[in-house]
Amino acid sequence: MKIAVAADHAGFEYKERCKGLLARLGHSVEDVGTHSTESVDYPDFAYKAAGLVAGGACERAVLVCGSGIGMCIAANKVRGIRAAVGNDDFSARMSRAHNNTNVLCIGSRIIPPEKMETLVTIWLDTAFEGGRHERRVAKLTNPA
Repeated sequence: MKIAVAADHAGFEYKERCKGLLARLGHSVEDVGTHSTESVDYPDFAYKAAGLVAGGACERAVLVCGSGIGMCIAANKVRGIRAAVGNDDFSARMSRAHNNTNVLCIGSRIIPPEKMETLVTIWLDTAFEGGRHERRVAKLTNPA
């Protein structure tokens, strides 16, 4: 799978670690920045990664900022994106199983780096359950 990764300054180190994890798991990685801990605006990087997913260049994305919330809000502004904050096992798993998320957002100031690796792995390994959830996800894509 080709996965975009992005972060702001608060998430830079986690993004770098995530790239290594994704490579070890056999995925291709598209790093859209940031490339240092110098202060930047998280929406710029969320939009880049979400755009790659929405446009089909990448299948999914992992975004990291201090809380995961800002990146999530920005990514969800891009049509076709279903982003969720997954700072715990249950949220990461259920975001895929019930919501078919294509973007996972992580908070570097909330969880330790080892936990980030666990959450990304859970998210990647969890399949969308479909069934009754298909109808609900379709409403997210095509609101009334």
